[in-house]
Amino acid sequence: MAERKPEWLKIKLNTGENFKELKRMMRGKTLHTVCEEARCPNIYECWANRTATFMILGDMCTRACRFCAVKTGLPTELDLAEPERVAEATEQMGLKHVVVTSVARDDLKDGGALIFAETIRAIRKRAPLCSIEVLIPDFLGNWDALKTVMDAKPDILNHNIETVERLSDRVRSKAKYNRTLELLSKSKEFQPDVPTKSSIMIGVGETIEEIIATMDDLRRMDVDILTIGQYLQPTPKHLPVKKFYHPDEFAKLKEEGLKRGFKHVESGPLVRSSYHAHEQVESAAKAL
Repeated sequence: MAERKPEWLKIKLNTGENFKELKRMMRGKTLHTVCEEARCPNIYECWANRTATFMILGDMCTRACRFCAVKTGLPTELDLAEPERVAEATEQMGLKHVVVTSVARDDLKDGGALIFAETIRAIRKRAPLCSIEVLIPDFLGNWDALKTVMDAKPDILNHNIETVERLSDRVRSKAKYNRTLELLSKSKEFQPDVPTKSSIMIGVGETIEEIIATMDDLRRMDVDILTIGQYLQPTPKHLPVKKFYHPDEFAKLKEEGLKRGFKHVESGPLVRSSYHAHEQVESAAKAL
């Protein structure tokens, strides 16, 4: 059993005017954010700085991963007007970089790829100076769906490997370790100039050697950006935390990642896939 949550994981709550304004905007446009749905620990910091990760395709996921707090079940509808509302919100917020993710929609033939593509295009029209990152599901290995997203030319393609190979089937629902690697490789085949990104959460029972092996696997797929963060159990029904890593250990993992050739590594206890995303993209772009 893991020890009590350490001091470095305590979060400062910041519910100032920017936070309140952004929350009103999201509710007014009936938009979802992964910040809220996944109970991200950085929501107060990010929203106070007027940044957010939009979650499209509804708020009901067809998978039930053992680490994720997003609601699971069978979605009942597809909102075809959602891309335009996301673009409007991006424009009104004056974002320089926007992250668009989604629930898994295994009930749809293309997994929602067309809505991703239309969201990218809608943001391009309304906010042409805003860079766009998409954090996509694996589309159950439907590479035509992946091509639909890549043909819309996001500025960065993000797909999370989440954990080490040994624990993948236990931690993730339906997603497969090798399928994730193949998706990241295919993304580069479709759009060689679009940087790719992936994320590992640690603290679910992996070893340092397994984390390093996962880095090596991602680099073999030519992944450009890596984020590493501490897993935090969202509810008692989710996977328990096996270990809280010290910030010094995260610093060492960052060194290992950079040694292996990642253009940018964001590694820390509260790091999440979209945390400081704008800085990550800028850093990687300079190295490309």
